[in-house]
Amino acid sequence: MSYTDKNIIENYSMLFEGLNSLTKIELIESLTKSLKRERTSKKDNFFESFGAFGSEKPAEEIVKEIKSSRKFRNKEIKF
Repeated sequence: MSYTDKNIIENYSMLFEGLNSLTKIELIESLTKSLKRERTSKKDNFFESFGAFGSEKPAEEIVKEIKSSRKFRNKEIKF
C-alpha cells in the first residue's frame, strides 16, 4: 500500500468516527457491493474497450443499409 493510499484511508477514517453505528454498517455494505461490482465490471470494461459492433450481419450488408438510409435534401442557399 502506498503512502497516498494510507493517507486517504486515515482521512476517511477520521470522517467516519462521527457517524453512528447504523450508518457505518450501511457504509460497509455499500463498500462490499462496490467491490463485488468492480470484479465483474473490470472484465466487461476490458472487452467493451475494443469497440466491437454486435451484429451477425456481414460488413458489406451493414454498409449497404447505412448508405441506403441516407437522405439528402437539395436546399438552395440564398445570399
